Amino acid sequence: MVAAHRSCPGYVDEPFATLVAQYPGPEAYPPADFRVEWGPVFHRGRLDGSARVLVIGQDPATHEAISRRILVGEAGQRVQGLLARLGITSSYVMLNVYLYSVFGQAAGYRHVKDAGVVDYRHRWIDAVLLESEVTAVIALGTLAKRAFGLWEDSSPERTARAAELHIAAVRHPTYAEGSAMASGQPLEDTTAAQLADWSAQLPALSAAVRPEVTPNPKPYGTSWAEQDLVAIPEQDLPPGTPEWWRAVDAWAVRQGADAEEKRATIKVTVPKGARTWPPL
Repeated sequence: MVAAHRSCPGYVDEPFATLVAQYPGPEAYPPADFRVEWGPVFHRGRLDGSARVLVIGQDPATHEAISRRILVGEAGQRVQGLLARLGITSSYVMLNVYLYSVFGQAAGYRHVKDAGVVDYRHRWIDAVLLESEVTAVIALGTLAKRAFGLWEDSSPERTARAAELHIAAVRHPTYAEGSAMASGQPLEDTTAAQLADWSAQLPALSAAVRPEVTPNPKPYGTSWAEQDLVAIPEQDLPPGTPEWWRAVDAWAVRQGADAEEKRATIKVTVPKGARTWPPL
């Protein structure tokens, strides 16, 4: 018997069909600061009204540019593990602050309030939150928190809806690596700080979310454990995507001799454990 595969149906229903037909381009996202040449990446998760949690990330990276869904690399698997602790396995939806990959980290903070970016982002949050079953919002990092705050304060209807939600502003899933690089602190210390932050958010989040399966909101340790990373579900990705796109092993990396070439080049490599042909 042929295996039955599940996949993301895409953007076939309204208002999402119209949203993806009307996405902004370079007029809203300056190419000097965003990799618009790789195209927009819109979401990951349920758009059928079944979502109970909204996760807001920052911008698509290398794995996302290839898979066309957000938060699918190691950061996404850390988030998937956080949701699993809440007893959430599929009833979530994820959006990003930006549709396009940020070129240069500082650029991300310059455009969070730009009208063309904000207006479209607000339409997506409206579609996910207004008249929905979502009870909690997880904002991954400072930019996500700021973006949600802009939406919350932009109209009485949005303010009222936000008041019904539990808002968990947690450190970004790659905070530890970025903080260690920027500050010179040991990665072990910044990882412990990130996991302490996530642990502190778990009790209130767990109380705010109606789980699909038995939750296990026990605190994290001081370093990432194997069970803290959960593979991306097959149903979150487009039809026919290979299984190794959902694995922990990194399979996409930017390469190039200079910034321009690196911007234009993503090398994709099938992980050794996923190769089924005889090695050369």
